[in-house]
Amino acid sequence: MQQFVVPQFIDNEDKILGPITVRQFIIVLVTALVVFVFYKTLRFAPFLLVSFFVGGFGIVLAFVKVNGRPFHYFILNVIQITIRPALRVWKKEIMSTVDKKDDIVDKKPPSKVVRPKQVSASRLSELSLLVDTGGEYRPEQKV
Repeated sequence: MQQFVVPQFIDNEDKILGPITVRQFIIVLVTALVVFVFYKTLRFAPFLLVSFFVGGFGIVLAFVKVNGRPFHYFILNVIQITIRPALRVWKKEIMSTVDKKDDIVDKKPPSKVVRPKQVSASRLSELSLLVDTGGEYRPEQKV
């Protein structure tokens, strides 16, 4: 039987510059380009304010991990949960049908409540004796 080499550590990303991965490098590069565009288009005070937030977000996006996964997965999960929550609540209501001709609502009639038969005290004592003896006790047959 042939043996095959199973690849390991497939979750690890390729490193290009020391500990920086390709994904991190691209995020930092795009962030630097956006900050450069703000430098050319804005005055110095607004540039500092905007570049602080944009640069901070870019660094967080590139290097921070939440539960061992990159931060952008965390952001995507938050957006997905906000748009479509996973909790589903079932509200039981009486089913009704609408007759299209007369617009009359027909409701289900209330169902009958079935009550169990009342068991006499002598029957209860026979049943408890049957259970206590493990099925060895046989009640007398009534004729």
